Amino acid sequence: MADNLFTAAGLEKSAPRPLPDRLRPRRLAEVVGQPHLTGPEGTLTRMLRTRSLGSLVFWGPPGTGKTTVARLLAKETDLHFQQLSAIFSGVADLKKAFEAARARRQSGQGTLLFVDEIHRFNRAQQDSFLPVMEDGTVTLVGATTENPSFELNAALLSRAAVLVFRPLDAEALAKLLERAEETEGRKLPLEEEARGVLVRMADGDGRAVLALAEEVWRAAGEGETFDAERLQQVLQRRAPIYDKSQDSHYNLISALHKSVRGSDPQAALYYLCRMLDAGEDPMYLARRVVRMAVEDIGLADPQGLVQANAAKDAYHMLGTPEGELALAQAVVYLATAPKSNALYRAYGAARRAAKEHGSLAPPKHILNAPTKLMQAEGYGAGYAYDHGEEEAFSGQDYFPEAMERQDFYTPTGRGFEAELRKRLKHWEELRKARAARKQAGEDS
Repeated sequence: MADNLFTAAGLEKSAPRPLPDRLRPRRLAEVVGQPHLTGPEGTLTRMLRTRSLGSLVFWGPPGTGKTTVARLLAKETDLHFQQLSAIFSGVADLKKAFEAARARRQSGQGTLLFVDEIHRFNRAQQDSFLPVMEDGTVTLVGATTENPSFELNAALLSRAAVLVFRPLDAEALAKLLERAEETEGRKLPLEEEARGVLVRMADGDGRAVLALAEEVWRAAGEGETFDAERLQQVLQRRAPIYDKSQDSHYNLISALHKSVRGSDPQAALYYLCRMLDAGEDPMYLARRVVRMAVEDIGLADPQGLVQANAAKDAYHMLGTPEGELALAQAVVYLATAPKSNALYRAYGAARRAAKEHGSLAPPKHILNAPTKLMQAEGYGAGYAYDHGEEEAFSGQDYFPEAMERQDFYTPTGRGFEAELRKRLKHWEELRKARAARKQAGEDS
């Protein structure tokens, strides 16, 4: 089938290579699960029509076809394919690869240099690619599972197009199993429900679903058929509890967020663990915890955001399972913190006011006057330097002259916001007193 990730045409059934390797596609059109890249109007398909290929960065989870596609691009553009892994390679390996590419170029042969886990190279190593990319010595194709915007140098990114590889959906994984059965000449010994569980176990990874299929064939006895429970026992693996693209994903993250907002650390921990157990991306959860900190705790406890960011960084450093404990700590901290959405509401109100009054200029007295003309126009006139005033507070008006003063942020009396409430009240009293003195001076 043209839209399958792996094909075994022309390969012997008894080949000793693993099933995922035997079923690699031979043409770009055979790649499954990435129609936006390899379909009839996909990005890569259009590139190949012009027979020109620039440097690329493939961003996506494991088992989505990044290495396979890189090999096929080299084949279809008549480039020599050379592969490096950033995990096992250093500066010496890069120099050898560049020298070999230069030698090929002199003989008229171009090189597609595929670098797996390219984000693991440090800044200096990433910079070493720039000259050979610019002079055409290599066409670089880097693969990464991490966000290139955070992990790759801006200079490298400016010279390469980033293409996103998506996790394979259930339909694509099911097609891979069908192709595996066709190649093996036998059906998987699975009941229908168990077949669905096997697909879910792969969690969007095409290589994984084929490796699991091989395990099933090895484990099954003569005439034996596995149900869903027996399949999980045999493979010693649990299927994700929900499909991350469906309603359960959104229902559980909503339950986690509202448990934190509702100051229930017990329920919050339960939903956090359910999502982790279901195979949810912990960095997605970390980002949502940061959102909870700024939306529901805010300045009632400024340490909430610190805890959330620290948990995100800790998970990024430790990974699974050690880093999951940091997420649990942040969730419990936020659930037990004083709650306030005052800043969240203030930001929304300020955004609306900014759109409504976006054409108004700031008052001249708070603007700098670097030229005599601007001084003559009144820029900076009457500005009171707050540090030179009593209590380091001048009480002057900073809003545009045509706009009345507005109160967007009203802190609650909970947590640290109770202190902020006292400060704002005190400053408002000083502001009124200053206005009264000014008015009295004008009247006299």
